Amino acid sequence: MGFPGTWMTESESMVYRVVPKCACSTIGQIMYYSDHGSFFDGDIHDSKNGLHKWAQDDSQPLIERNVKAHKSFAFTCVRNPYQRILSSFFDKICGIQRNGKRYRGNLVPQLAQKYGVEVGSPETDFDFDQIKSFRRFLLFARDTIRWRKPMEPDIHWSAMSGHISTFIVNGGQYDHIFFTEMFNDGMQEVLDKTRHKHAVDLKKIPRFNESEGHGPKRAHPVEDYFDDLSRHLVWEIYKRDFQLFKYDFDNPGNKLPIGQIDLDEVHAKLGD
Repeated sequence: MGFPGTWMTESESMVYRVVPKCACSTIGQIMYYSDHGSFFDGDIHDSKNGLHKWAQDDSQPLIERNVKAHKSFAFTCVRNPYQRILSSFFDKICGIQRNGKRYRGNLVPQLAQKYGVEVGSPETDFDFDQIKSFRRFLLFARDTIRWRKPMEPDIHWSAMSGHISTFIVNGGQYDHIFFTEMFNDGMQEVLDKTRHKHAVDLKKIPRFNESEGHGPKRAHPVEDYFDDLSRHLVWEIYKRDFQLFKYDFDNPGNKLPIGQIDLDEVHAKLGD
């Protein structure tokens, strides 16, 4: 299986396991900048050079050799599960993608037909009942993850622990896992423990949110989207994420972690 979702700087200064919807665009651009002294012109997910990626055939042997020998500092980043699934809904389901189309072609019409999800449109200024539609989408997300129907789970709403585990199961070891909500502190630790050709000043680095502006704004506080049933579904999907990455399940309005991540626990529980 190798190391899907893994990126590495060309200088092999650092190795990163991508977790979708967890600041991956910004992290990728920082990695690119640390080697080249400039940002990639465009969405870093579209880059074909300047950064090793497992999805690029030529990069695979380099990444595999590095990770299995634990040659470089390896890290990843996590995010509050309530915030992450909401972000996935507004970006991937409601938003218009970079190619000017809806995400995954017929997915949104399928959601409308089978689950009653409404997403609005730019023409109507995305006027729809966000809370009702999100809760219906959440039921769909649960169905894809638990029963793999009506489709396989999408990387943007499948559990973070699932992404992170593949790196461990196939022979990798993390040196650091940090919180999106404390991004500068976490990324600074990565930079402090690695060597790079070009210095990175996190205070001057823009946040690369490639989905911003292509869909509706969230109209309500996070906690308003999650009633008792919604929270039950979230626990069913993301129980391990809450437990391993120390987020507050009991209060959807608290985006901050309530503890420190125990790397030994993560490796032990995700390495099976």
